[in-house]
Amino acid sequence: MDFKKQFKEGLLYKNPVLVQLLGMCSTLAITTSLFNGIGMGLAVTAILICSNVLISALRNFIPSQIRIAAYITIIAGFVTIVDLALQAFIPALSASLGVFIPLIVVNCIVLGRAEAFASKNTVAASAVDGLCQGIGYTCALIIVCVIRELLGKGTFGGGILNGGEGIRLIPAQFPAMQMVMPVGGFLVLGFVIAGSQKLMMHLEMKIKKKEEAK
Repeated sequence: MDFKKQFKEGLLYKNPVLVQLLGMCSTLAITTSLFNGIGMGLAVTAILICSNVLISALRNFIPSQIRIAAYITIIAGFVTIVDLALQAFIPALSASLGVFIPLIVVNCIVLGRAEAFASKNTVAASAVDGLCQGIGYTCALIIVCVIRELLGKGTFGGGILNGGEGIRLIPAQFPAMQMVMPVGGFLVLGFVIAGSQKLMMHLEMKIKKKEEAK
């Protein structure tokens, strides 16, 4: 188990949103405030870790013919736990995210990691994979949330800071409301993906120069 490699892959090189382009529906729908981004990211991370661990532990007992159905059943159980916990302890977040919490059951990020990694690796490695992929997903959401909220509402930290209204950084008359609408989500996500690709190219070139210097 190479934690450093898994962390780099989850955060950048195999980021579920910016590279694998998974979970696009929820990414575009809920990234209108920092509160939503952090909440959704932590919920998916918790479900990723728990489902990865259980699927890895049971991988030798689940018949291959019904593995997808078994994975979905396991994921659905953890999604239900998280959904009920949010309703009980953070009702504002539950109301804000709405149907997108139950829809984590069919989120390709969670099911994809179960099939591609947890079903083939140890419990410890699967737990680390769930954590790293969850961190990468959460970071991507936060970046998109901050940009969309700033450009669309002129605030930072909506739902968390300043009594939930966020800290106003741009006067109310200037923000472009289109940024918090679907079209704004597509535009911001496109630029963030382009930026991440540029960063990866820069890092790869830096690594090549170091190898050539040796």
